[in-house]
Amino acid sequence: MSLADYEPVIGLEVHVQLLTRTKMFCACENRFGAEPNTLTCPVCLGLPGSLPVLNDAAVELGVRAALATGARVADRSVFSRKQYFYPDLPKGYQISQYDRPLSKDGRLGIDMPQGRREIGIERLHLEEDAGKLIHEGDGPAGASPTRVDLNRAGVPLLEIVSRPDLRSSAEAFAYLTALKHLMKYAGVSDCEMQEGSLRCDVNVSIRRRGTEPFGTRSEVKNLNSFRGAERAIEHEIGRQAAVLDAGGTLRQETRSWDPDRERTDLMRVKEGASDYRYFPEPDLPPLDVGAARIEAVRARMPEFPEARGRRFIEAMGLSPYDARILTAEKGTADFFEKAASLAVREGVKAPHKTVANWIIGPLTEAAREMKIEGGRGRLEAEPFVRLIAKVQGGTVTQTTGKELLRRAMETGEDLLEAIRSGGLARIDDADAIEAVVRDVLAKNPKAIEDYRAGKGNAITFLVGQVMKATKGKANAQAARGALESILKGAS
Repeated sequence: MSLADYEPVIGLEVHVQLLTRTKMFCACENRFGAEPNTLTCPVCLGLPGSLPVLNDAAVELGVRAALATGARVADRSVFSRKQYFYPDLPKGYQISQYDRPLSKDGRLGIDMPQGRREIGIERLHLEEDAGKLIHEGDGPAGASPTRVDLNRAGVPLLEIVSRPDLRSSAEAFAYLTALKHLMKYAGVSDCEMQEGSLRCDVNVSIRRRGTEPFGTRSEVKNLNSFRGAERAIEHEIGRQAAVLDAGGTLRQETRSWDPDRERTDLMRVKEGASDYRYFPEPDLPPLDVGAARIEAVRARMPEFPEARGRRFIEAMGLSPYDARILTAEKGTADFFEKAASLAVREGVKAPHKTVANWIIGPLTEAAREMKIEGGRGRLEAEPFVRLIAKVQGGTVTQTTGKELLRRAMETGEDLLEAIRSGGLARIDDADAIEAVVRDVLAKNPKAIEDYRAGKGNAITFLVGQVMKATKGKANAQAARGALESILKGAS
C-alpha cells in the first residue's frame, strides 16, 4: 500500500505554563533563568509533612483559557495524584486532575487552504510541572552525568488536550500556532517555547482511508518547536505505515523525537491510566469555581481576534487581510487602536487605513530587520502618528520617515526634535534641488545618453541619484521636474 492509502489521526497534548508570580502549591517564585535549585521549598521538594496550598491566580488563568476556547468550566473539579517514578519528580507523584478536570468541550478554529476547520478540545486541566534533568555530556569511562534542577518543580501548568480531529502535520502546526496566539491574547501564558512555557506531545495513529476505527497510537515526546512537531508527525506516519505494510503489528508506545536524526525512538510501551494509580489528592479539597466567579472572569476577558477583526473591518473599513494581520498579536492590535484614534484626532487622511499600512509595512519590516522583540521597540503611538502626519503633509519624505521610524524604535528619541535638529525636513527649495540635479547629471553622462535614446528607466535612475545625494530629503516630484526640464532644455 502507498502512504496515500492511510489517513492520519492526530491529537495534541499541550502544556502551557501559567503566568503566575508563584508556583502552583507554594510561595516559591515562578521565574525562568534562576540558578539551579534556588527557587524551592519543602512543598515543591516533596519533604515529609509539607502541605500544598492552591494558587488562586492559577485557577483564574485556567478559567480564562477555558473561556477563550469556548470550553465548559466545571462548577467543581478535583485534584488527583498521578503516581510514577522519575528522578525529577521529588514527591514520587504529580498533582494533576483526572476524571473531574477544570473544564471540557472546547474548540479552536484553524485556517487551512481548503477552508476553516474547528478542532475539538477534549479537556483543560490544572497540574504542577516536574523538575528538569540536565545532561552534561560524556563523563569518565563513557558515563553521562545527569543533574536535577527542581526550580521548575511545582510550576503551574494548564494541559490542553485536543480531540483526535487533526488529519495532517500541517493542521497540527496550524492548531499549535492558533493556540499559542490565543493563550498569549488571553494573558494566560507567554508561550515562550525556548523557556519551556509551551510544550507539546503528539498522539499519532493511522487507519485505512474510508474506515472508522482508530489505529494503534504512539505518543511522541521531546518536541521543542512547532516545526519539530510537524516533522515528528510526518516521520511517525511513515514509520507506522511501513510497519503495517510489512505485515507487522503496531504497539501503543511512548516515543521520543530525535531532531538531529529526524526520527522517533522507542522510550517505553505506553502506560494506561491504571498504571498511574490515580486517586483524589487527600491534601486538597475539591475546587469549587462557581457560576459567579466564571462570569466575573468572563467580564475581565479581552476582545479576541475574531471579534476584534470583524470590528476593524466593519467599523474602520479595513480589509480582511489587514484585520487578520493586525489582530494576530494583542500588542499589535492594541497599538493599532491607540494609533488610529490619535490619527483621527491629528487629521491624518484615511486614518485607519494609513496607520494600518504603516504598521503592516515599514514598522513590521524594520522590526524584522532589527530583530526587535515585540515589534515596536521603544516607539510609542503618539510620536508614531505625528511622524505619519509629517510624511503625509510633506514635511519629511517617505524615505526619511522610514529612517526616523527605525531610530525611534531603537532609541525612543523625539521624532519632531530629530527633524528640527537633524535637518531632516524635506527639501522643497527649487534652487537647492536644481543644484543637486546639475551635480548628479555631471556625474552620470551615460544616464543622459540613455534618456536621449528614449530609455524610460533613465529618468527613474537619475531621480534615485538625487534622492541618494540628499539622503532621501529632496522632494522627489520636484527633482523629477527639474531633471526633465534641464534635460529637455539641453537636447
